[in-house]
This record gives sequence, C-alpha cells and structure tokens, in this order.
Amino acid sequence: MRIPNRRAVLGAGIAVAGSGLLAACSSSGTDHSTMGNDGTPAPKGYVSPDGQEVAAAEAKRNPGPERKVKLTAVETQLDLGGRTVRSWAYGDRLPGQEVRVTAGDTLALTLANHLPQSTSIHWHGLAMRNDMDGVPGLTQRAIKPGASFEYRFAVPNPGTYWFHPHSGVQQDRGLYAPLIVEDPKEPLTYDREWVVVLDDWVDGIDGSTPDAVLAELSNGMGGMDMGDSGGMDHGDMSNMSMSTKSPSPKPSGPPRMMMGATSALLGGDAGDVAYPYYLVNGRTPDDPQTFQAKPGDRIRLRIINAGADTAFRVALGGHTMTVTHTDGFPVEQAETEALLLGMGERYDVLVTAKDGVFPLTALAEGKKQSGLALLRTSSGAAPGPSVRPKELGGKLLQAGQLRAAEPVRLKPGKPDRTITFKLTGSMTKYDWAINGKKYDPAQRYPVRSGERVRLSFVNGTEMWHPMHLHGHTFALPGGGPRKDTAIVLPGKTLDVDFDADNPGLWMIHCHNVYHAESGMMTVLGYRK
Repeated sequence: MRIPNRRAVLGAGIAVAGSGLLAACSSSGTDHSTMGNDGTPAPKGYVSPDGQEVAAAEAKRNPGPERKVKLTAVETQLDLGGRTVRSWAYGDRLPGQEVRVTAGDTLALTLANHLPQSTSIHWHGLAMRNDMDGVPGLTQRAIKPGASFEYRFAVPNPGTYWFHPHSGVQQDRGLYAPLIVEDPKEPLTYDREWVVVLDDWVDGIDGSTPDAVLAELSNGMGGMDMGDSGGMDHGDMSNMSMSTKSPSPKPSGPPRMMMGATSALLGGDAGDVAYPYYLVNGRTPDDPQTFQAKPGDRIRLRIINAGADTAFRVALGGHTMTVTHTDGFPVEQAETEALLLGMGERYDVLVTAKDGVFPLTALAEGKKQSGLALLRTSSGAAPGPSVRPKELGGKLLQAGQLRAAEPVRLKPGKPDRTITFKLTGSMTKYDWAINGKKYDPAQRYPVRSGERVRLSFVNGTEMWHPMHLHGHTFALPGGGPRKDTAIVLPGKTLDVDFDADNPGLWMIHCHNVYHAESGMMTVLGYRK
C-alpha cells in the first residue's frame, strides 16, 4: 500500500486547510515551518512532521485494511438529560459516535468543519504518524470553517483511546468521542462491553462558554474585574499550539472560578472550575443512561475521562472491579472498589454483574458533585441522582500501584537522556508554564531515535497536573504500567521512561485544558 507523506496529503487540501501558524510559512524544505511567539523560525536540524523519517516509521507499521469514517463538527442542540444546550459536537450526539477499528487497520477519517472557528482532531494516546497528530501550528494547518481534512494513519496498538480537538478550549464543549481499537488476538473473555465517557459540563449553561471561563481564570485571583481581560493575551490564542485563534470573549454567564475544592488524593486543590453538571455518556444524573445486562454477565467497562478540569473517582455500587488495562495497555490484573481518573486517563475493568439495579457513580473529586449511569440486570427501583455507593470510600487503586503486564513491560535500562520539566505557575496569576516558560511552538527539547528517555516532572505548584505525552507511551517507575497520561501531585516529582521510536515533533502538556491553554505545554523534538 502506498503511504502518502504529509506533503502529498496537504497538497490536495491546502486550498481548504486552515491558516494557523503554518500559513505564514512555506511548507517546502526539510525543516518544519513553525514560527515562535516572537516571529522567529523554529530551530533547524529537527525531524519535520512531513519528513521522510515519519513516512519511513509509518511504513514499518505495515498499514492494513482501510476503515473509512466521515465526521462533521457542528454547532447543534444537545440533550443532556433534562437540560438542552447549544454547543459544538461531532454530529448531533454526546459523546460523538464511537469509532471502532482493529489494531493494524488504516483509519481514514475525514473531518468536515461546520463550526464558526478553525479546529483539528488529536488522537489521544495513539503512537501514530506525526503529521496526523492534529496539533495546529505544529503538525498541521488548522482546519478552517467550511473546510475538511482527511486523517489517514495506521492504528498500531489495541486499547481504549479517544479523540478531541487540540484547538483552544474546544474540548470543553462537546467535541470528543471514544476510539476503540480491538485486539485481533483478544485475551480477555467477557459477554458485554460498556464504553463509559466522563465529562464536566459548562457550555451553554446560563450563558457560559469555555472561552469565557478561560477569560475569567486568566485574570487570576487578584481581585480583578472578571468581565475584563485586564490586558491579558488569553483572547488571542494563535500562539498556542492547542489553539486556533478565536476572539476574546465578551463576559458571559455567572462566575465559574472554583474556590475551596480540596482532595487529599490530589494533594490539595482539586480544580479551577465550578461546573454546573457532571456527565456520564452525555447525561446528567437526573436522567442517566441505563446499561442493560443479565445477572452473571461478565462486562468489560472502558472508562474515559474526557473532562477538562475534573478528576473522577469511579465506583460501581455492589461490585468490585478487576483492572485489566490503563491508557490502552494491559496490566497485571488487580481488584479494586474504586478508581481515580485524571483528565485524559483511561481504565478498562471487568465486573461480574449481580441481580438488580446498580449505580455507576463518577464523583467529581473534591467538588462535591457527581455523574451517574445505571447498570440494570432486573426490575426494581433505580437509585436517585445523588447516590453515593459505599465502594467510593473503599479500596482505591491508583496507577502507581499497578504493574505493567509482562509482554508490554518496558525492558530495564538506564536512560540515555533525562529531561526535567519543572511545572510552574499559580492560581493567583494563572501563569501555568513548563520550566517557567509559556508555550512557544518553536521550543524544542531534543531527543534522538533509539534513545531511552527519562522525563522528570517536578511539580513546584500547589495544584496537581495530569501530564500527557503525544505519540508515545511511557512507563511508570519500578515496572509500572505503560501510560500516556499521569497525575503529578503538588510538591512531588514523577520520573517516567520511554523509548524514542516515533520521530517527529510531539507535544507534552498538562491535560487540564485551562492550564494547557494558559501556557503549560512544550514540544519534544527528534533530532535528524
């Protein structure tokens, strides 16, 4: 199969591609044409997303049968269960329609952008070709309103993944959906599968939008007028690789900055945003989704935290869960009553369904509210929307307590290179950054193909940060699980290792959307 390089893919669509940061630059030549915040070109000597190294890495994946999907990003009415809002979504549903492929397939997904802003799709957790990673201003041009773009890439690894924009704070609208990659040699046996997507929701409630929330937060806690940007540059997002430029929003909705939300599990401050709703599969607790099964059924739950600012503590009333995977990769199976998921994290668990009606509760950690879905295996009254199963206070497993399954465990070895990322900033100034520097698309932290790389996340802030690496999975210490997103607690250091085997320019950022958009992002670049 002929694998088109990035230049060939863009050649057909350049007339309709978004402008982004790349529009001002030529796409010819071997160095990727990304400009820094100050207008200076990115440093030379790095693999470009459209470079031959990326095409060669894709060819080694031996792309298999093509799976075609068409997707439309639209402004639409969404029924959250008793509350209808106007928002942005993939189609007219929340979450967006699940995309399901088999490991080894070639996904050919065309996104048509019917939104009033430019957009993109990032494939969260996939180790795929760099030019399809979906980061405007770094790996592709943003997709302009009225335009479309075909994402085409080999899907290498089975597991539970998801996709969302990497454009401004669009993810905190309804633009997200599961991506399930089936294992052609699936080792697990189960009767049913339940994909569970968790979210925190503010868009369209009493006039609120994520852009207005970002504007409020960006003023910090210094007592400034929440309706005035105060001269901050949060409205002009063109210098953010998670962003496409959008106008500075007018004040809208009530104040959403959260004060006093704390969690011992998260080391203190639990989050920045007071959301009016917490959703499970797009529904509020007042009208939850019900999953039907039979007593004795073995059910695989694939749980995804698609929230922007909320960690969820998850439990299924009356049941214990067997953890089988995190972030798509298998672990040594472990029993638990509850799980903690930071934004972007995924867990797969097995449960054996009992007889009755049971709450699947997603407690917004530290925020005193929750999302809800129901497991029903027989008749009976459903629990109420505020139900708190006792399992929420029971045994709780976190990622650091798990071990990778032996076949996917990172082989022991000393790092060839260690990169330290100091997580900096505060709620007072809302100046989140990495190594004291706000995101600049021309920034590069160099690595070379074949190296074992250690990333040392040093959290000097008073908040927790779920740190996400694009295009790779890393290993937690001591034979820990393979992950792409991991919680770094305040005042703590987390060292993770990965093998540099996927050339390109790759984002590293906090998966709190508001922290990332205010500057807590940077770029890992492969040297030629």
